[in-house]
Amino acid sequence: MNIDNRPIGVFDSGLGGLTSLKRIKALLPNENIIYFGDTARTPYGSKSIDTINQFSQQITEFLLMRDVKIIAIACNTVSAASLDTLKRNYPHIPFLGIIEPIVASLPGFIEENSTIAVIGTEVTIKSKTYEKAIRLRLPKVKVVSQACPLFVTLIEEGLHDAPVMDAHIRYYLDDFIAEYQPDYLILGCTHYPLIKHKIKSIYPGIILLDPAFSQAEKIEDLLVSLNLRADPEQKATYKFYASDLSTTFRQMIDTIMLDEQYSLKFTELRI
Repeated sequence: MNIDNRPIGVFDSGLGGLTSLKRIKALLPNENIIYFGDTARTPYGSKSIDTINQFSQQITEFLLMRDVKIIAIACNTVSAASLDTLKRNYPHIPFLGIIEPIVASLPGFIEENSTIAVIGTEVTIKSKTYEKAIRLRLPKVKVVSQACPLFVTLIEEGLHDAPVMDAHIRYYLDDFIAEYQPDYLILGCTHYPLIKHKIKSIYPGIILLDPAFSQAEKIEDLLVSLNLRADPEQKATYKFYASDLSTTFRQMIDTIMLDEQYSLKFTELRI
């Protein structure tokens, strides 16, 4: 078996992708990981496609300079807006978005006549990436979507457990849920698992789906198929970079890493 101890690169517009890193870390505890959170320029969801492409290419260059073996995009907005461009511009590095893995996992446990709701940023929802991908695999399923643009801003500010978050959840979703009565709700932004408990408490009858689990499983499959697995006996290292070292970002890493060691550095990226 070939051994490749180079790190997995993971990036997001901010701290939301840490929810994906948590799943990758749990499933692949011997794999080194480098994470970049563009916390200074978040949120991406209301920016132009050209700007998102520029930002994601900058981050890709940053990760490639650190010799990553694959790049996992832990951001639905970038996955919807820039994945194809990144694959085309960097054909020598495997990229994995976060949308396709969960869509591929749906057949087999989603009933054909179900209604699936998708919530995400403005860019993700306007792209209809989820809707198109789901309908290809499950043509009889009804897919509805709702943009929730302020969720990311509130979460990045550390307000995910504050009463203001409940108010915004109800503002965006009360009428939407009442109208469509979905059976499943895809959390189409990696920030949203941080408010999963609130959404579940307000709408207890809906099954919530977190794409991070499927992405982690797909990363493992990709490493195996490309013969890129790390030494199974290796003690993994974790390096975190951010364009702004906010208190919320630091606290979130501490929560994920618990007592494990990691390094955290500030890195400024500019257009």
